[in-house]
Amino acid sequence: MGLTLDACILILKEHHLLKSSAIQDKVSQKFTSASYDSRTVTANTLFFCKGENFRPIYLQMAKSNGATVYVAEQPYAEGKGMHALIVRNIRKAMALLAAAFYDFPQDDLFVIAYTGTKGKTTSAYFTKGILDRINAGHTAMSSTVERVLGPKPEQHIASELTTPESLDLFRDMREAVDNGMTHLAMEVSSQAYKKNRVFGLTYDVGFFLNISPDHIGPNEHPTFADYLHCKLQLLVNSRKCVINAETDYFDEVYAAATITTDPDSVYLFAAADYQAPDGVEIDFRYRSEEADLSKSRFALTAGTLKAEQLRITGEYELDLIGDYNESNACAAIIGAGLAGATYPDTAKGIANVQIPGRMEKLDIPEHGRVYVDYAHNYASMVALLSFLKKEYHDPKLLVVVGSPGDKGVSRREGFAKALNQLAQRAFITNDDPGFEEPADIANQIVAGIDQDKVDVTVELDRAKAIAGAINESQPGDIVVLAGKGSDDEQKVRGVNTPWPTDMAVAKAVAARLRG
Repeated sequence: MGLTLDACILILKEHHLLKSSAIQDKVSQKFTSASYDSRTVTANTLFFCKGENFRPIYLQMAKSNGATVYVAEQPYAEGKGMHALIVRNIRKAMALLAAAFYDFPQDDLFVIAYTGTKGKTTSAYFTKGILDRINAGHTAMSSTVERVLGPKPEQHIASELTTPESLDLFRDMREAVDNGMTHLAMEVSSQAYKKNRVFGLTYDVGFFLNISPDHIGPNEHPTFADYLHCKLQLLVNSRKCVINAETDYFDEVYAAATITTDPDSVYLFAAADYQAPDGVEIDFRYRSEEADLSKSRFALTAGTLKAEQLRITGEYELDLIGDYNESNACAAIIGAGLAGATYPDTAKGIANVQIPGRMEKLDIPEHGRVYVDYAHNYASMVALLSFLKKEYHDPKLLVVVGSPGDKGVSRREGFAKALNQLAQRAFITNDDPGFEEPADIANQIVAGIDQDKVDVTVELDRAKAIAGAINESQPGDIVVLAGKGSDDEQKVRGVNTPWPTDMAVAKAVAARLRG
């Protein structure tokens, strides 16, 4: 592991990213570390001046801590006396140099990547569950919830981003390889492409699960077209592509896959009753046999020869309730099949997968049943509430929800729309406000709610909102704590503030009621 200054220059030139270089001497220096955080810099560090919030003082600090080379989109006076590599795009440069610095760890992993507005996390966990069965637990994972870099508990690390910054991602991959991991299931967000976090990375299998408006706002995607474009890049960078044929904008999605991938390496899946457009052949179909409050059961069938050759068809059962999870399970089975898993290992591997923050349940005597779920946008909220409404035969739904700050502005309108369609009672509260005012976020959600249909309370203290919903609930009611799942922090003005998790708060309320 390591990288020389000469190699950096060659890589940047090869990709037409190097604008100029200021080399102080002819010594071919080898870096022992790479960083974009001046606080972690030590001697012989390659330092990246990246981000909209970068300040020249960070370079000065990095220099003081031992950095001798910096990469930036412009020269800085604070870097006088250092080697300087001036590039056209700092994030692309960082991704390419990070991969090289960590000696291209992706080449030693079978990488399965998921993108989609909803379902990425569930699909990644399902994939890991199956692959762990065939590789003795040596499947790494990079998800919204956690990064799994090895088989030991201390190698499971809480995630900050759905897809880490490139330097962190390639470091994680190198650590996973060094820990003996052979496969990687990862989520790839639209921001990962918007911010070039995965620039230059090619996946063995890439999935497009679905698309609906999300992450549209001043700090994310300016338009839905930009959001879709970024999502499609995963297919362009995959050796094999798998697409949910029921996704919106299917024509654009399929076209993106077939531009760079042989059609024989593109697989389509859909529900058994889905009517495919003329000329579109569905490779795999799943048929729901039973989805209740304890198990989901479905059958997977093959519709083409290439699908039959994977030998993954058969009967499946999931511990994770919700018929909408069968689509995610189908995706994971196909991904594992393309990695070499076959039935019945696929069925045994997926059967008992548990996902933190997904449909966690708590019964409270003399009150309602509580569900904690990570549902964090319109599509996932509608899927969740619709399932509960059907399974419990149209119960009263009391929903506690907020929306994060600094991103996903479109979610606020989406939550209001979902509540109007399916809920009777809403407690609008705090989520991860970031640098926004929590009251402003709440007011934007409330503005879209039809209060003739939905009884609304704004309670910015999330613990009080949860307590209010549970206290008010009656036997037969369903209380949904949405958005944060198993998250144990709240992001407030740049600080990760400890949060006991929604379920821990719900259990504390239940204990008080019992007392």
